[in-house]
Amino acid sequence: MSRPERPVLVVIAHGSRDPRHAATVHALVRRVRAQRPGLRVETGFLDFNIPSVQGVLTSLAAEGVRDVVALPLLLTRAFHAKSDIPAVLREAPSRLRIRQAEVLGPSPLLTAALERRLYEAGLTPADTSRTGVVLASAGSTDPEAIAVIADIAREWRHTGWCAVRPAFASAALPRTEDAVRELRALGCERVAVAPYVLAPGFLPDRIARGAAGADVLGDVLGPAPEVARVLLDRYDEARMPSLAALGA
Repeated sequence: MSRPERPVLVVIAHGSRDPRHAATVHALVRRVRAQRPGLRVETGFLDFNIPSVQGVLTSLAAEGVRDVVALPLLLTRAFHAKSDIPAVLREAPSRLRIRQAEVLGPSPLLTAALERRLYEAGLTPADTSRTGVVLASAGSTDPEAIAVIADIAREWRHTGWCAVRPAFASAALPRTEDAVRELRALGCERVAVAPYVLAPGFLPDRIARGAAGADVLGDVLGPAPEVARVLLDRYDEARMPSLAALGA
């Protein structure tokens, strides 16, 4: 008995007027495809870029695709994951069976990707005990999302850093520059800023400006291999009920 085709993975990105955003999203999707050859992966954007999510879903339905896993390219469960994306998916062609995957974070793999970016920017594992880290996210008005960032910072501190403080580029405080000053005042010998964002754009640029007083600024997570692995983990989790039903 032949196995049914795997659901198509549709990665849903926010979109941005900044061309670096879409370029980074596409680079991440290429890495996902490389890690899972044979899996069909499509990309749709909520705003600013093409193809739109609705356009991708309509095209898939026209091809005869039946099963889709829609994966929000988001690090926390905030407004887009809870409202925008479900609303878009409800407008999809009725022939499609769509399962919405969980957002990417939190995940130990993402923390590993943050450390990768800091090491690429010049830190070494030997620096951790004397380095304070600003975990700088885009920010949100959703209390759940803010609490998740605080939890990640608290857990990351336990891995040996001098200190880890959360910061936000919008909608919440403290700002990156305030967290940098706090770590200096705390006595950390070095201060590093780790952007907890997936792709460049307006808010990541604000984080970078706020990091002017730091010693090290990591790059955005982008197409880090750990991020690609998290995408595939979320895809597998979303499609697991159908696999279980088939005894796979």
